[in-house]
Amino acid sequence: MALTPLSDRLFVSIAPPEPCREALSELMEPIEGVRWVRPEQLHLTLRFVGDVVEDQSQRLVTALQTVKVEPFLLPLEGVGMFPERGHPRVLWAGLGQAHTRLFQLRQRVDDALLAAGWTGELRSFEPHITVGRVTGGDRGALAAWVHRHRAFEGPPFRVSSFELMASDLHSSGAVHRIHTAFPLGRETALWREKSAGPHLKR
Repeated sequence: MALTPLSDRLFVSIAPPEPCREALSELMEPIEGVRWVRPEQLHLTLRFVGDVVEDQSQRLVTALQTVKVEPFLLPLEGVGMFPERGHPRVLWAGLGQAHTRLFQLRQRVDDALLAAGWTGELRSFEPHITVGRVTGGDRGALAAWVHRHRAFEGPPFRVSSFELMASDLHSSGAVHRIHTAFPLGRETALWREKSAGPHLKR
């Protein structure tokens, strides 16, 4: 019997620095039915890739090494919930009007993934950082949270790299780990072994 190839559940993201994580943590108030994201797991998702077998993941890494965008600054401001109608599933912090280079980076990441043979779903891009996942509770309490923090503003941060992340699913939640980090403005990726780097538990 042939063995099933090993696979990783991958996504491409940007990690905010510690001062931003601290500011975002201040939004995490006790609300029934909300599971807050652990501060070390906070990230801006550029593209969810999905389950990828090992040999294909190496093709994705090679393609992502070609992505070139100059470093840029992102604001950290505003909050909201998705979806806006019906019962929300996610509470998020915003990035203001973001930066044109963020959208360039997202497009070039997509181009690289497609060139490497990725065939996943191309969804629209609404830049945000998920801070909480809604598992129940009252919509009014969630709307009140948005109202309380409508003027939220954290420190702007410089984006100088992006990461290909792997997410391992466990009964207690997902554990994220850095698969490969890619600096902006240079061709060569910062390689990290799959077993290296922090293990981030949801």
